[in-house]
Amino acid sequence: MTDSLAIAIAQINPTVGDVAGNLDLVRNARAEAAKLGADLVVTGELALCGYPPEDLVLKRSFQERIAEAVETLAKETADGGPAVLTGAPLRQDDKLYNAAVLLDEGEIQVVRLKHELPNYGVFDEKRLFAQGPLPGPVPFRGARLGVMVCEDMWFEDVTECLDESGAEMLIVLNGSPYDVEKGDQRLNYAVQRVKESDLPLLYANLVGGQDELVFDGASFVLDADCTLTAKMPAWQSAVTLTRWTRDGDVFKPEPTEIVTEPGDLEAIYRAMVLGLRDYVNKNGFPGVVLGLSGGVDSALSAAVAVDALGAARVLNVMMPSPYTSPDSLEDATEAAELLGTRLESVGIEPAMNAFDEMLAPMFEGRDKDITEENIQARSRGLLLMAVSNKFGHMLLTTGNKSEMSVGYATIYGDMNGGYSVLKDVYKTTVFALCHWRNQHTADDFLGPRGRAIPERIITKPPSAELRPDQKDQDSLPPYDELDAILMCLNEKEMGFDATVAEGFDAEVVRRIWKLLDRAEYKRRQAPPGVKITGRAFGRDRRYPITNGFTKQF
Repeated sequence: MTDSLAIAIAQINPTVGDVAGNLDLVRNARAEAAKLGADLVVTGELALCGYPPEDLVLKRSFQERIAEAVETLAKETADGGPAVLTGAPLRQDDKLYNAAVLLDEGEIQVVRLKHELPNYGVFDEKRLFAQGPLPGPVPFRGARLGVMVCEDMWFEDVTECLDESGAEMLIVLNGSPYDVEKGDQRLNYAVQRVKESDLPLLYANLVGGQDELVFDGASFVLDADCTLTAKMPAWQSAVTLTRWTRDGDVFKPEPTEIVTEPGDLEAIYRAMVLGLRDYVNKNGFPGVVLGLSGGVDSALSAAVAVDALGAARVLNVMMPSPYTSPDSLEDATEAAELLGTRLESVGIEPAMNAFDEMLAPMFEGRDKDITEENIQARSRGLLLMAVSNKFGHMLLTTGNKSEMSVGYATIYGDMNGGYSVLKDVYKTTVFALCHWRNQHTADDFLGPRGRAIPERIITKPPSAELRPDQKDQDSLPPYDELDAILMCLNEKEMGFDATVAEGFDAEVVRRIWKLLDRAEYKRRQAPPGVKITGRAFGRDRRYPITNGFTKQF
């Protein structure tokens, strides 16, 4: 029996599939923990393979590589330094499990298998992993650790089993992706588990971007009375030492640093920055290119890109047409100057004329309509993809969630691209984020310390500028009304009648409902983007393209 433990929490940023790189991250965290005097270092869920591994984890060769990494790391613990409690997919009895492994004294001491497998929203673990049994405590240097893996904390069964079988503290390895409500949810579930068991709880999360998901870290420790005794920074890799002393039948954590959690706007902006930075860097792109129109969406996207990658890795292209206003030309130039980025200008009128000439025989006798507007957007998309191909920069798409919800975007035009930082951000939030960024920055932002977005871009009426005097409000309700309706129909999954009962005009709701459903085929072909809400398109909201339900309204 021991009376004290020093446990380091390692918030690391693994890359899915980079087994050697992830192994080095755990090694480095262990070395840092050793300098702090740790007995044990705890990482997040599946840290050695990256999370979520999706179907990659089903490859036997990948499983074998992970097993080798676990054995290698286990042997390294024979040096007398800290033990390691980390996550890895492991095969036992010809079944694949999401596992937590305790490595100490040169060996794999204990393996615990995830019991609760999430199968909703962005999670599909039941098709990848077998369910582990209810676990008992893990013996470690005279203590009994109640080890859980992520979703195990969200239900009471695992905690109850650990409590009844003699655990002296709860340790949770997590791969918990960010959304705007997730922080409160995690803390609430942790508090419930502590209250049920009267056991303190250590929560270790991953940090970093993985495709559309971003992990915010923000690991924490709760005492048995639910007092928060440690809180690690969000959005940063870090190693923090926590000290524990025996207090009767449980361990008591000593208070340490509690980092203030960022507000909602800062958290959203940081999620976009980290998501884009990791997507570009982990996939080896030299930088990004985007169309800088003088509008608010492209200006915010450019600001995020510069904060994530630095001005030298962001190429902006202005693509004026005969309908582009002088204000837009001036605003795009000012935005690029504020951000310190290169701005090229390539007019699309020659392409417009060429398409008019090519299509004139087929379109003879027909008036100009949205077809010609879409040709402009597709000309820009073609131009940007050419720049992307020539210079190797990934094309960053700039559309927001409000537009994508109702199909106010041109497929193979402004929807072209490899990634979208605003994909899950409503237009009203876009405006709020612009104001926030002009007033704030952060140490890890690589953009300007002061204003990043011209004020006129934020205040002028949004327009696609595909025809004379065009405004978004000609085709859509005001964005505050549109977003409120979309929150009902999309985020809250409310029906037609329930949405109208919120005080909206029935015809407007009917129109938005139909547009939302009809645009599904476009969204299926949209690039990935940072998940911000609890109901992101693609991974969270999966609707059939062929869908007759809306015809009833």
